[in-house]
Amino acid sequence: MSEFLGTGILVLMGVGSAVIADGSIGALGIGLAFGLTLMFLVYAIGPKSGCHINPAVTLTMLFTGHIKLVDAFLYMVMQLLGGIAGAYIVYLIATGKADFNMVVGFASNGFANHSPGGYSMEAVMLTEFLMTSILLMAIVSTVRPGFPLGSSGLVIGLVLAAIHLVSVPISNTSVNFARSLGTAVIEKGWAMEQLWVFAVAQAAAAIFVGAMYRGYRYCSYKMHAI
Repeated sequence: MSEFLGTGILVLMGVGSAVIADGSIGALGIGLAFGLTLMFLVYAIGPKSGCHINPAVTLTMLFTGHIKLVDAFLYMVMQLLGGIAGAYIVYLIATGKADFNMVVGFASNGFANHSPGGYSMEAVMLTEFLMTSILLMAIVSTVRPGFPLGSSGLVIGLVLAAIHLVSVPISNTSVNFARSLGTAVIEKGWAMEQLWVFAVAQAAAAIFVGAMYRGYRYCSYKMHAI
């Protein structure tokens, strides 16, 4: 339940800042909305579920042995449902404004004509892979022994905010499939058709970072064994 609630809140606050503010706060404002919300959630629900609130995070934790397969599946189901719920609440609020226009956009993630800057599918996929990898590296670094206690929320939140500064013009910034699915379900059409790009890029990032972490752990073990 914590994963459902946390993902819903993240999408509500992050996507809500983009849709309801109608672009007036820019990438910095959107990045701060996502980053500060994630920072709060790490401390609020982290002790209960670990505050994954992102399928890519759960997938990485599965590869690194921090979560069991059944639990990972349940986490991801709750995250996807939470993302849809959060996006739907944003939709209910936004459509309360008489001149709200879905055609203008619902902050959905996309490429080509649906990229804010008109970036190609390849550019969007590469960006999502790199940005998701950076976020996941920040997250796995906080679970290693010796990481300063209580600093994880600050680190992860700031990294997510910085990621938005780079990638909002490229893909509207996903780095979280639950966020992409939520807005795509509301937007329908092209948003659903382009969803696979974000799933593939983020899954690849999870595998990449998971492999890096396992390799680092193996090398550390070998060095200590010498």
